[in-house]
Amino acid sequence: MPSVEAIVEAEKVEKFYEQPDGRRIEVIAPIDLAIEPNKIIALLGPSGCGKSTLLRILTGLARPSAGEVLWHGNPLDGEQPNVAIVFQSFALFPWLTVIQNVEAPLKAKGIEPDERHNRAMQILDTVGLDGFETAYPKELSGGMKQRVGFARAMVVEPEVLFMDEPFSALDVLTAENLRGELMELWVNKKMPTRSIFIVTHNIDEAILLADRVIVLGRDPARIRADFEVDMVHPRDRKSLRYVELVDYVYKVLTQPKSDLPPPHDIKGVPGPSKYPRLPHARPGGIAGLLEILIDRNGKDDLYQLADELTMEVDDLLPIVEAAELLEFAIVREGDVEITQEGREFAEADILTRKMIFRKAALEHVPLLKQIDTALRRKSDGALPDDFFEDVLDEHFSMDEARRQLDTVILWGRYGEIFDYDADAGRLVLTEMESERDSAGA
Repeated sequence: MPSVEAIVEAEKVEKFYEQPDGRRIEVIAPIDLAIEPNKIIALLGPSGCGKSTLLRILTGLARPSAGEVLWHGNPLDGEQPNVAIVFQSFALFPWLTVIQNVEAPLKAKGIEPDERHNRAMQILDTVGLDGFETAYPKELSGGMKQRVGFARAMVVEPEVLFMDEPFSALDVLTAENLRGELMELWVNKKMPTRSIFIVTHNIDEAILLADRVIVLGRDPARIRADFEVDMVHPRDRKSLRYVELVDYVYKVLTQPKSDLPPPHDIKGVPGPSKYPRLPHARPGGIAGLLEILIDRNGKDDLYQLADELTMEVDDLLPIVEAAELLEFAIVREGDVEITQEGREFAEADILTRKMIFRKAALEHVPLLKQIDTALRRKSDGALPDDFFEDVLDEHFSMDEARRQLDTVILWGRYGEIFDYDADAGRLVLTEMESERDSAGA
């Protein structure tokens, strides 16, 4: 949603990687996005979808492969935007004290020692770190280290403060406390910044903090939903509107191929994935989810389930996606419900579970079916894993292609579709299947 008032604008920005054979691996599809003043904007999406890459492009740390980033209407190329970044990993200099860490960006800008010391002391007081000026990072807790990260980012008085999953490395209580402190600074206008752009995988965090939420799909990244959060601060997590918004985002993330009608005034921009990605979930994890659902009368609210299991969204969603892919579960209106096939799988003994999993995997995972067919047509029932990795390279980056193959191998071995010789890097039809083929011949 571009705007003439925008501080930063992305116009048809995309990211892709050229392959030696001339093919392109597209990471980010052409995206239009604007960062307006006086707003907190949250960018959500599944792991590996390109959220951090997009953040780096918007800040000027990385160049887009196509399209353009504008800073106050001017091309970012050659400009030095007044932005700062808070990282997930704190990224403090261990050999510097707290105040030296905060002064570091001012020193890089050539600010005189007295002025940078005064500004650093003032911002440390704002974030509650007065008295710790001479401490070293090793003496601080995780929450205090992230406060130093906030102070170091804010001391340069950025127009836009970018935050890349700033609370994900902290324990639950510390993260919740820091979110509250961030909102207090923002609402009371104690922060020297006009906008905040936060990348997160935590749906609750996005709805709690942001004035606007953007949800990305993947393969490649594209905007699937972009909406305003029409609630005042502080927000009541138990209110119907809050729960409705959280459930809506869960649905967007767990139903990547569906065109979801937005609730009320939310504007969704759905877009199907061009190639199905296998969720990185273990069969044991899928079984565990189904067993939990059985204990809950076969159905539960995803938001409440994640909260009660104290799991992050990225931990739970791949398991839910895998169960849905195999038709062991369905997701509706933010609820996950076990199917009859899922119940039979969860309640079966080990051998029966493998048979049920095998049937579902061959039916619903095209690559597993392709591998099974290829192995049956080989006289020795074996093929190198490189052959199938090359197939995946057509649709994924090199790293993701390997991860996809690793997950396929895990599922194939569990379902006894094939064995895998890791030393030789070869997939081999199981003895049982080889005997069946011979009998059939």
